[in-house]
Amino acid sequence: MTTIDTLQKTIASQAFWDKLLDIYGDVDRNTHQQERYHNALEKFREQFGDVPVAVFSAPGRTEIGGNHTDHQHGCVLAASINVDAIAVTAPREDGQIRVLSEGYPMITLELPADSISTGSQDNETGNLDHGPNPKLAPLPEEEGTTRGLIRGMAAGLLERGYRIGGFDAYITSEVLGGSGLSSSAAFETLIGTILSGLYNEMSVDAVTIAKIGQYAENIYFGKPCGLMDQMACSVGSLCYMDFNDPEDPKYERIGLDLHAAGFRLCITDTKGSHADLTPDYAAVPAEMKAVAAHFGKEVLREVSELDFRAAIPALREKLGDRPILRALHFYAENTRARHEATALKNGDFAYFLKLVRESGDSSFKYLQNVYTSRDVQHQNVSLSLAVSDSVLESAADSDDILSRGVARVHGGGFAGTIQAFVPGGLVSQYRQAMETLFGPGSCMVLQIRKYGGMQIL
Repeated sequence: MTTIDTLQKTIASQAFWDKLLDIYGDVDRNTHQQERYHNALEKFREQFGDVPVAVFSAPGRTEIGGNHTDHQHGCVLAASINVDAIAVTAPREDGQIRVLSEGYPMITLELPADSISTGSQDNETGNLDHGPNPKLAPLPEEEGTTRGLIRGMAAGLLERGYRIGGFDAYITSEVLGGSGLSSSAAFETLIGTILSGLYNEMSVDAVTIAKIGQYAENIYFGKPCGLMDQMACSVGSLCYMDFNDPEDPKYERIGLDLHAAGFRLCITDTKGSHADLTPDYAAVPAEMKAVAAHFGKEVLREVSELDFRAAIPALREKLGDRPILRALHFYAENTRARHEATALKNGDFAYFLKLVRESGDSSFKYLQNVYTSRDVQHQNVSLSLAVSDSVLESAADSDDILSRGVARVHGGGFAGTIQAFVPGGLVSQYRQAMETLFGPGSCMVLQIRKYGGMQIL
């Protein structure tokens, strides 16, 4: 913990300038980041007083391959990105958690007295056998709330034997809600990293924080998500992940220098409304699991593709066609994510882009998550993909995929964002076309960040 005045001097130093460049990878925004950290420290001081603090960060994420495969224990290629949430924090001895996020009211949570710690973790294993505390059980009135996520993160850490305690936090986030960059997983990772840093000497590993984040979102927030978002935010870098055993997910970091490849990653927020889309999102895993249940299994990863294909006539009679189409997407996409990772490791960027294009086609035709069939008059994602194809094809010199780039639906789909890998020379033209449709600032040019949840200062 360090005084705010000391940290303000650190932020103005050359060493911190270099650190920002290492973390965010964008020298043009370094001055902005310095101002952002400076302002966050001052906001904390205004709200909570002039006390020693620590500063933590958690990034947003982009899913690159494996669209809707994680909840079936499949394979995913995802990356943390250089937009994040940061928190200026200080521990409290009374077990109270107070979180003020920029633009939102204060959230206050009282931890049970028998669960809190007033010191950092001091045993060799990083675990203390507290066990579950019924006073941290999920509350119906907190479902769908940020407060529920905070309670879930604290409960999950305690149940795994880690210390928890109160803290004050001022949070400012550039991972905007509804942006498709997983603001909820970034927030969960941030809370887990704060508790790891303040009370466990940063001993809670990234995978554990990710699994607790999923637990908080599933049980306390009430959203049946997979583990991909939390893993990408917590682990950091570009990662190939295999969720065949969700209790012990395997991952491999893969180096990718988009600038060296001559490309930029563009994420466009199409401004589509997420209201009333919960049934659409929930139907995807539910229909895939219905197919698996036909074979007495929980998820599609447990069913061989050969057995599935042989049973298609019976499945049509039992479930209809859409669950079958979504299962076909899963099997192809699961294999495709592995091939994408291999292509990047082999330096074959053209083949990687071809697979990204195939992923987008499969998501549109078979997974069917580009627009809701309950409102066909609003197809923001479909329109953005059509305009993307037009811009990239007309500007390219040939049909060579390295000349034209690719675009595809991003994340959960139905509304929200698209992802494009755009040749560097086309970025301005592409961005202008997207922002003409969806407004200034709707197209973000991002970079892959090397780090997941971390302590900055």
